[in-house]
Amino acid sequence: MEPIHQYRKLYELLRKHIISGVYAEGSLLPSENELCATYGMTRPTVRHALDTLVKEGMILKQQGKGSIVRKPPQNIGILSIEGTASAVGVRYLKTDILQKPVAKMWPENFAFELSEAERDLGCIYLERLRFVEDVPVFYDINHLPNIHIPRITARSFENKSLFEILRQKYQIEILGGEQKLKAIKADAKISGLLKIQEGQPVLYIERKLTTNKAGFNIYSTIYFNSEKHSIFGSF
Repeated sequence: MEPIHQYRKLYELLRKHIISGVYAEGSLLPSENELCATYGMTRPTVRHALDTLVKEGMILKQQGKGSIVRKPPQNIGILSIEGTASAVGVRYLKTDILQKPVAKMWPENFAFELSEAERDLGCIYLERLRFVEDVPVFYDINHLPNIHIPRITARSFENKSLFEILRQKYQIEILGGEQKLKAIKADAKISGLLKIQEGQPVLYIERKLTTNKAGFNIYSTIYFNSEKHSIFGSF
């Protein structure tokens, strides 16, 4: 079996080309044989990379035709450990930063139990409003332990993936997690952000993601407008 970093390398490259428009919606990716020859990889490695893109909704495989670049489906993978940007596609996802990353103490009544080390070191706090095809779909609040991530408060998160920044800049990979979901009525703040009527139901998600860095968990609170979108994901 090929090392996982080989499949990951091809996946990241193809994904980057799709997002940047090198491969336009409706166009075909190079064939498996062409990708094997171009990048010197085995067929199982190439298929693993392509299957990951299929899972994220970025391509569609058609027998006898190949891998077709597609518009992301209405399902949004905010339940997935791959993250929203991967599920939706950066071309269709716009992010407004409501609160730039800032170091602060953890909230007193936090949704998840924190370790003593997490509590003592404080957190990095970040608020984002995220749009799918220019419609505000979810508002998320992120808390990250203030360890393993030097200078993160100086980084720009505008229209960028938090998971990709953690992976590429800090070698932090998401391994799995847990989350709690319930329907709530949007209050004045949430309805204003999501451009919906006050009292309209929204999905409320509290999420804890574990990573490959000891003691580094990612905590998110998400308010999701499911009026036009459903959600999916796997762990």
